[in-house]
Formats: sequence, C-alpha cells, structure tokens
Amino acid sequence: MKENWKKKFLLIWVGQFVSLISSSAVNFAIIIWLSIAHKSAEVLAFSAIAGMLPAAIIGPFAGVYIDRWDRKKTMMLADSFVAACTLVMSISFYMGYESLALIYLMLGLRSVGSAFHMPAMQAAIPMIAPESELLRIAGINQTIQSISAIAGPALGALAISFMSIGNVLLLDIAGAIIAVGSLLLVHIPNPQLAEKAKASFAQVWNDLRGGFFEIMRNKGLMWLFLFSTVVTFCILPIAVLFPLLTLNHFHGGKWEMSVIEMMWGVGMLVGGGMIGIFKPSFSKVVLINCTYIVLGCSLGLSGYLPGSAFYIFVGLTIIGGIAAAVYNACFMTVLQEEVRPELMGRVFSLYFSIAIIPTVLGLLGTGWAADAFGVNRLFIALGGIIVLIGICSFFSRSLVKLGIGKKKSKVPFSDEGL
Repeated sequence: MKENWKKKFLLIWVGQFVSLISSSAVNFAIIIWLSIAHKSAEVLAFSAIAGMLPAAIIGPFAGVYIDRWDRKKTMMLADSFVAACTLVMSISFYMGYESLALIYLMLGLRSVGSAFHMPAMQAAIPMIAPESELLRIAGINQTIQSISAIAGPALGALAISFMSIGNVLLLDIAGAIIAVGSLLLVHIPNPQLAEKAKASFAQVWNDLRGGFFEIMRNKGLMWLFLFSTVVTFCILPIAVLFPLLTLNHFHGGKWEMSVIEMMWGVGMLVGGGMIGIFKPSFSKVVLINCTYIVLGCSLGLSGYLPGSAFYIFVGLTIIGGIAAAVYNACFMTVLQEEVRPELMGRVFSLYFSIAIIPTVLGLLGTGWAADAFGVNRLFIALGGIIVLIGICSFFSRSLVKLGIGKKKSKVPFSDEGL
C-alpha cells in the first residue's frame, strides 16, 4: 500500500532540491572555468565525454543490480561516492594541481556514481506513488530541476567570481550531505523479486537480456527508444557547446553565459509547471513528438541568428527549455507506465546507455566540427535533424498508439527461454 506517499516525496524533494541547486552551481562553475581558461570546443567535448561515457558503459549492468539492491541505499551510496570525487577535485585545486587529466578522471568517476543514482531514483518513484499521479510527479520533478537550472548558474557565476574553483566545489559536497540526510528519513519499498539468487555473471547477463526483451516486446516502446536516441545524439553536442555559442557567436561573457543557462531553466520551469498543474489527459507520445519539432526549431534558429540578436537567442532558449521539460516528463512517465516495476532499473539504465554511447562517440568529432565550421552552423544542422525526427515520429502507428487504451501487463516475468 502506497500510504503517506506525499510526505515521503516532500522529504525526498527537499533533499534533491538542495542537491540539484548545488550540483548545478558547481557544474556551471566548472564550465565557466574550462571555457575561459581553455576557450576550446574540444576541451568542453572531452569533459562531456568523461562525464557520460563511464555511466553509459556500466549503466545496463548497474540497472540489473539496482533491481536487486535496496534502492534507497543505492541512492545514498551513489550520492556519497559522487561527493567524495568532488572532494578530491577540490583538494587538488587547493594544492594548485589544476590538471585536465585529473578533472577528466574525477568527472568519469562521478559519472559512475550517477549511473546508479539516476535509475534508482526513477525506479523508486512507481514504488511510492500511485500510477495515476506519475505524470504529475514527473512534472513536479521537472519543476524542481528547472528551478535548480535557474538558480544554479546564477549561484555558480556568482561563486566563481568571488571564490576559487576549489571552494566552489565544496557546495556540491554540502548538497550531497543534505540529500543523503533526507533519504534517511523515508522508507522506500522494493519490488518483490521472483528470484533471490545471488547475481552471478550468468544471472546478471540473463537479467540484462530480460531488460532488453522488455523493450523489444513492445514495438511502440522500441520506436520511442530509437527516435529518442537519435534526438539525444543531436541535443547533447548542442548542450555542450551552448557556452561557446554565447562566447564566440554572440560575443558574451560570464554574465551572458549564466543568463542563457538561467533562461533555459526558466523555460523548463514553465514546461514542468504546466505538466504538474494541468496534467494533460491526451497522448503523451503525441506531446513528445511535438516537443521534438519545437525544440529542433528553437535550436536551429539560435544558430541562424546574427551575432547582434542575443535577446532573440534568449527567447528561443526559453522556448527550447519548455519543450525539453515537457519531453522529459512525458518520456519518463511513459516508461514508468509501460515497464513492470521489477524491471524498471535495468530498463532505465539500458535506455541511458543506448542513448548516450553513440552520442559520446559522436562528441569525439564535435569539438573538431565546431572549431572547423563554426558553432552556429552545428546548431543549424543538428536542429534541423531533430525537426525531421519529430515529423517522422508521427508516421509510426505503434508509437502513436503507445499507452492508449491499455494497462501495463501484470503477468509475472520470467527470464527462462530468452
């Protein structure tokens, strides 16, 4: 019975809110430091690769263990590990050792912690709240992330202006402590597993195949994953290069960089708030397809603008943030509705890896392409591809019908025979 779920979410949200703001501030401070110190698209691309590739590689295997472990403890240990990696970076800056190699290494290890935390958090939500409230919760979660995306860059820009990067990193550690403390106050149930055997390599591989089969057995879900993977492949390079577009194309500085980050957060706040308040009753898949088109147009037009049109760029960034928030909330809700609880962790991890690994490999050429052809031209090209994907998504009948008029299967799952 999911009793007192609102109280549980309030406690979790408080901790996650503080942690997200501190992490957002620190992440943006690192971006500012790297952008100003090196002024290289390749450095930003390599830092993004270091922050995503380890999680993408171990993600599917992490998901298998998340489905077997206590999800609350998994989140707490993951938060603590990420904080420890941040502490190592802070100490290195205090000692005057500002090595890019060490930064990449610590970003990679933080990525390992995130590989366990994010899927565990998403997999825990359906175990706490009623299914009828999942979309509203996704909207509220998106709102919290949006507020942190607004306040974080402002705090990060302010902090890096008055403190050394080593001191700024300590904010992330404080946020992690608060997040872990809030989790200590709640009980998060775990799904009943049909099998309690130890996770041997053979069993882990079999469980991993079970998560993949969960995706493949649902044709609509399979198409959703495919289109989302292509869109993610286009979006992440753009996200990495946003600071350089502000610096090089629109001739901005620290303040303009923080304004763009905050306006993206404003857009996400509006989009998440709309989902959380109005809780749309029509197809979430149709909303996802529409957000592809809106997001692609906003990004493509941002690259097409002349360098003097910074304020139009700000407006397009807000629109892009709204589309991204609606997409994230709807996508997560579709997965939570379509996937059975005992497979949730591995499916979320599989999606992350399927979407991120090709993107990370693509980032290897992003820095070169941006430096050779211009950041703005990369925005135009990738934005156009996203629009095309949004249009094509409407022609997949199984995707458009996903989740309409049917409930999630309750038949017990067995890995036998896969």
